[in-house]
Formats: sequence, C-alpha cells, structure tokens
Amino acid sequence: MSSRAEQKLKTRRALMDAALSQLSADRGFGSLSLREVAREAGIAPTSFYRHFSELDELGLALVDEGGVALRQLMRQARKRIARNGSAISTSVDTFMEYLGNNANLFRLMLRERTGVSKPFRTAIQAEIDHFVTELADDLRRIAEEEKRPIHDGRLVAEAMVTLVFNQGAEALDATAREREILKAKLKTELRMILLGSQTLARSLRS
Repeated sequence: MSSRAEQKLKTRRALMDAALSQLSADRGFGSLSLREVAREAGIAPTSFYRHFSELDELGLALVDEGGVALRQLMRQARKRIARNGSAISTSVDTFMEYLGNNANLFRLMLRERTGVSKPFRTAIQAEIDHFVTELADDLRRIAEEEKRPIHDGRLVAEAMVTLVFNQGAEALDATAREREILKAKLKTELRMILLGSQTLARSLRS
C-alpha cells in the first residue's frame, strides 16, 4: 500500500474515532456536526468529503464496524465454548467484554436502531439479522450434538438477541458490581429461554 493510501486510511480512521469519542449517554450521533468531527480529527471540514460523502455515511461505517467486531468476538467465543462447554456463560461474558471495549459503538447501534434515519435502521437490522442467523446455527448444532432438540432455533435466537441487547443497554452505564449482577441475571434468563424451547420441542413430539 502506498504512503498516500495509508494516510487516507489513517485519516478515515481518525474521523471515525473522532465521532465515536463525542458520543455519550447524553449525546447521540444525530447531534454531531461535520465541523466538530473534522476538528476533533485534526483536519479541515472540506477535507472530510475526501473520505465520506456526508456524516451519515461515516455513521453507517461505524455500524458496520460494530457489527463485524461483535460477530468476530462471538466466533472466538465458540472456540472457548468448545473448550469449557458452557455456551451461555461464555457468550454472555464475551458480549460484556465487547460492551466494555466498544461502549459508544453499542450506544450508536442502540439509538439508531429505532431512530428517524431509515438507512441507519436498515443497516443495524442487517447486523442483528447476521448475528441472529449465526446464533440460530449454533443453537441447532449444539442441540444435535447434545441430543436435546429445540423448537424453532431461529425464534429462540431472536428472543435471545433481543434480551441481550436490552440488558446491554442497562449494562452500558452500570458499575462493575451492577454489571456482574446483570450478567448473572442475563445468563439465567437465557437458560430459561433455552429450557423452554427444549421443553416445547419434547411436548410437541409426544
């Protein structure tokens, strides 16, 4: 890669980091301005357009990055699950690890999931759908390996992801102790969903 291309990537990254750094519990993406993002990144506002056509395009790039980062972490979690066998516990711990390292990315996805921007809503729903699909495949595979059938793996995955996102919203600004309590609660709730699906599968077969 040429030094010019490398510099362009570095500036693009700086813009994305600048936007993320200005998000908080009290400030959403919609309140950011192109000028302040450019200033935080250390470039002139006119230079912004060499990297993104508008601020929303930058936001969509962040949504994509957040979804990819979460899926990569969960794929790593599968390897950890294979070693210790605790799928729900390992997955929740991995998600909370993601939350700790990507709090503002998750804030962005939470807020814009139901925001006014249709492109944002569509992009975030696509990321959630990817996550649900991978989780549903995992649930079916584990059910077959353990010979404990579940009823409608896709629906189970959707319920689990909805629950995880909701609890994640609570965990964002929680203290370390509060987050541990939330983790324990989330693990129990996910086990209840899974057990209910297994029970339903058995009842429908009998």
